[in-house]
Amino acid sequence: MVATALCSLSCLLAVAVLLAARENNGAAALDAQAAYLSRLKQDFAGPAMARWDFSSSPVVDYCRFQGVACDDKGDGNITGIDLTSWRLTGRIPPGICAALPALLDLQLGFNDIRGGFPAALLNCSSLETLNLSYSGVSSAVPDLSPMLALRALDMSNNLFTGAFPVASLVNMTTLEVVNFNENPGFDVWRPPETLTRLRRLRVLILSTTSMRGGVPAWLGNMTSLTDLELSGNFLTGRIPPSLGRLANLEFLELYYNELAGAIPDEIGNLSRLADVDFSENRLSGAIPDSLCALPRLRVLQVYTNFLTGPIPAVLGNSTQLEILSVYKNQLTGELPADLGRYSDFNVLEVSENLLTGPLPPHACANGKLQYILVLSNLLTGTIPAAYADCSPLLRFRVSNNHLEGDVPPGIFALPHASIVDLSYNHFTGAVSSSVAGAKNLTSLFASDNRLSGVLPPEIAEAGNLVKIDLSNNLIAGPIPAELGKMVRLNQLSLQVNRLNGTIPKTLADLRSLNVLNLSENALSGQIPEALCALLPNSLDFAGNNLSGPVPPAMIKDGLLESVARNPGLCVAFRLNPRDTTMPMCHRDADKRGLAGSAWIVGACAVVCVVAMLALARRWMMRRWAAQDGEQDGTSSSSPGSRRGHGVSSYDVTSFHKLSFDQHEIVEALIEKNIVGHGGSGTVYKIELSSGELVAVKKLWVSSSKQKQQRGGHGGWGGEEDEGRELRTEVETLGSIRHKNIVKLYCCYSGADSNLLVYEYMPNGNLWDALHGGGWGFLDWPTRRRVAIGVAQGLAYLHHDLLFAIVHRDVKSSNILLDADFEPKVADFGIAKVIQATASSRGDTTASTTTIAGTYGYLAPEYAYSSKATTKCDVYSFGVVLMELATGRKPIEPEFGETRDIVQWVTAKVAAAAEAEALDKGLAWSPFKEEMVQALRVAVRCTCSIPGLRPTMADVVQMLAESGPAGRMGKADKDYSSKQPKPVV
Repeated sequence: MVATALCSLSCLLAVAVLLAARENNGAAALDAQAAYLSRLKQDFAGPAMARWDFSSSPVVDYCRFQGVACDDKGDGNITGIDLTSWRLTGRIPPGICAALPALLDLQLGFNDIRGGFPAALLNCSSLETLNLSYSGVSSAVPDLSPMLALRALDMSNNLFTGAFPVASLVNMTTLEVVNFNENPGFDVWRPPETLTRLRRLRVLILSTTSMRGGVPAWLGNMTSLTDLELSGNFLTGRIPPSLGRLANLEFLELYYNELAGAIPDEIGNLSRLADVDFSENRLSGAIPDSLCALPRLRVLQVYTNFLTGPIPAVLGNSTQLEILSVYKNQLTGELPADLGRYSDFNVLEVSENLLTGPLPPHACANGKLQYILVLSNLLTGTIPAAYADCSPLLRFRVSNNHLEGDVPPGIFALPHASIVDLSYNHFTGAVSSSVAGAKNLTSLFASDNRLSGVLPPEIAEAGNLVKIDLSNNLIAGPIPAELGKMVRLNQLSLQVNRLNGTIPKTLADLRSLNVLNLSENALSGQIPEALCALLPNSLDFAGNNLSGPVPPAMIKDGLLESVARNPGLCVAFRLNPRDTTMPMCHRDADKRGLAGSAWIVGACAVVCVVAMLALARRWMMRRWAAQDGEQDGTSSSSPGSRRGHGVSSYDVTSFHKLSFDQHEIVEALIEKNIVGHGGSGTVYKIELSSGELVAVKKLWVSSSKQKQQRGGHGGWGGEEDEGRELRTEVETLGSIRHKNIVKLYCCYSGADSNLLVYEYMPNGNLWDALHGGGWGFLDWPTRRRVAIGVAQGLAYLHHDLLFAIVHRDVKSSNILLDADFEPKVADFGIAKVIQATASSRGDTTASTTTIAGTYGYLAPEYAYSSKATTKCDVYSFGVVLMELATGRKPIEPEFGETRDIVQWVTAKVAAAAEAEALDKGLAWSPFKEEMVQALRVAVRCTCSIPGLRPTMADVVQMLAESGPAGRMGKADKDYSSKQPKPVV
């Protein structure tokens, strides 16, 4: 009996020991999990990690930590960590798999992961979900095949390089989701048929991953797919009909490739398809009826192809259709009459086709329509009255059609619209006074119609207007003086109407104005001299009944052509005595006599004094040149240098009426006037005898070129780089006039040097203002003014000239600032004029094959192409806009390895952490929301796919809308659920 009791006691002790050991092992495991989380907090740091408090109690209950999930058994095993958008920076500590053996779900997206792909994750054989999207992960992707249990892998929007990891993916047969979207740094690769091993795969997103070849026909065997996206990969060939076998497919996106041929009818077999995008390819043939009849079709985007035939009428029966985007094709026939009648229709985008017939009357039947973009077709009829009550509309563009009838008054008063474009039609009636209610309107275009009536003063209450073009109509009456209140107005084009009365002096208050065109009207009275404050911008008063003297400033700027065909105008003086196109002003008889003589004597005396002072100054400057100029080789007293630097040895080309003696420039090229040096020459600041300041860029000519010129070639001929850059700059700047483009007065070309004479910018360049230190800090209103000014200058170069000019070196150091911090785009030495379109569709991709520009500002397409397009300038401007909002340089150590400001800001914006990126010096600023909006515009400008970047005209629009009174919130929203798409 005693033996039995002892035996039982021994068993109990053994069980107790085993239980104690088990408890100790469990406690040790729990301690290991807590220790790893503590190390993760240290190594992957950020303010959000303060949510994990390890000091609250002796036993840390980490299962209650935000972002941490534990199993349902209550034993404390961590099964999930979600740190998405915590804005953390650092590395993932090693040992994660050993410390967290039950980990199934790891979400690290929208952070800043350093050191490449976290190698420690490769040992996590139980991990089922891994998300590293938008985390700036760089370097090559390792072999992922050890992660045997992985079901969902999201590596999108990173900086991976090297080989695409397809070899390891095909062995991971548990995969259901694979997303590598927007990783353009991979080596070129082609998908192997072995991908069909992934029989569970539902989502395959490989857009912009350097894939090449065609769309594989064997993809039709992957019948579990619900989402297939291969956009942005330069894929060629046809869309395989075999894709029609993917019965579960809901999303099919093949845009931005080079696919050709017809859209297969078999796509109409995909009864679950909701979103199809074949845009920006070379597809031809008709849009299949079977595709448009799909019962769940919500988005149909096939813009910028060569499609023909009608838009299938069956689309009018759709109960799901929200977006129809088919612009830039060759479609014919009428729009479906019931389009939008039975669905929450949101976007009608059919511009640049050959469509005929009326506008669909029921497009806004359900009150969701935001975009009507039908410009450049052959549409007829009137604007449906129901459109005037479509208050959600953001953009209403029907220009370049054959529409007629009175414009419904409500069209002018759409409360949320940013653009109303009625140009080049046959509209009648008047501009309604209801336009006062268009509080978000920034552009009103109604040129080349038959509008009549008067210009309502109430238009001034639409205070966000930036552009007004009502030219070539029948509008009569006076120009409202109230227009002077429209401080944002950049363009006022009222030419070729029947306006009468005088030119309001209040227009001089429009200090943002770039274009004022009142020509070919019946205006009378004098030209208000106050309007000269708007110079050097484009002013045109020609073809009116104006009288009196032309303001002297307009004569000085050579703008007599802008006041031609006004018989009553005269000039008080002539810069060129031979120019008799306009008569001299005559003094009244009652003012002649002694008073007149006294005035003449006084004027002569002033002229004599000025002449004497000029002679004295020249004598002094020659003395200085003799003493100080030898080091620079410009002494005018040296016989040897006089031949090289006297004005007689230069060919002088003027682009503006000059107010200075040309000798003054050459004689002032002395050492004490030097303000900077560059690789090609020297920059001088010269004060003229009139007190005016100019900047002179002196470019040295290479010795080989000097020999060529002395052998009979003058000017800036030859093919040397400096000669070509000089010629480009002179030809470019000499032909354009804009307040945000630096003014080139003249060019001196000589045997050993060339001189460019510019207006002087006292506040230097934007780079020094932002990064140089040593002088005043720029507040946000000033920075915003700079951004809008530069955008307007570039938009002028891209859109307002006969041939677009691509600057190719837009950067903050090439943006000069005048005394009022008005920006001027400068340095056109490598600009390119696009003189031919790349295709009949109007693409502006003609370019040079020489890579030009500055690191940090270069568009990424330069990695595989040297094409200089306007979209390259848009990208560079986006970088400048990021500099303005963040105060940071394009390349900073804080951005991390192989990253620049674009990747850094894009990650912040994607994580809704824009405030962290803003210039800390403006932390007190009440304009934070405007700065955030500017960053979002900058991110759109720097999209890695050129076609998704806005035009500079759109950028001006977006920046105007982001102002204090112009915030719209949804004005530029991405109406596609997948990728931002361009809006015409």
